[in-house]
Amino acid sequence: MDASLVLAAMTGITLAAACGLRAFVPPLALGLAARFGVMQLGPSFAWLSSDPALVALGLATVLEIAADKFPIVDHALDLAGTVLRPAAAVVVALGVLPHVPVAIGALLAVASGAGALGVHALKAKTRLGSTVLTLGHLNPLLSLAEDGVTLALSAAAVLIPIAAFALLLGILWLMLRRRPAHRAV
Repeated sequence: MDASLVLAAMTGITLAAACGLRAFVPPLALGLAARFGVMQLGPSFAWLSSDPALVALGLATVLEIAADKFPIVDHALDLAGTVLRPAAAVVVALGVLPHVPVAIGALLAVASGAGALGVHALKAKTRLGSTVLTLGHLNPLLSLAEDGVTLALSAAAVLIPIAAFALLLGILWLMLRRRPAHRAV
């Protein structure tokens, strides 16, 4: 298997997972990376590095990050994110793998969207629990942590894909490890 394909897949998977937390940060990171020559996108996704796309993604990123700091508004964003985040995941995953066969691309799109939806569902469930337990007072701090994780994963995915993928696996391992065990009564 070609090493560049493996690195591109690691980048796509990591960016797709990051889309589960923030819909617009990973596509913005990918568009900026393409604009500055760090990554090359497939012809169908070259629009991500265009001026209009970067401006729109930048504005959407700022709005999403700011709005997510307000309890109740964050839940409305989570509702919209149920559609937006998997769609963004499909775009970033396919954008970094321009030369895959159609069948593999379709599988990758479904897997990327499903992965982002899984991350999104876990995030929304955590946020809902925080709202119930703290009346929403902890939500802005959780949002800041999500911002940090999304920015770190997105930047690392385009600059150091192997480390980003390892970071993603570590985060997933920690999340799955902390699941409470069901005990028989």
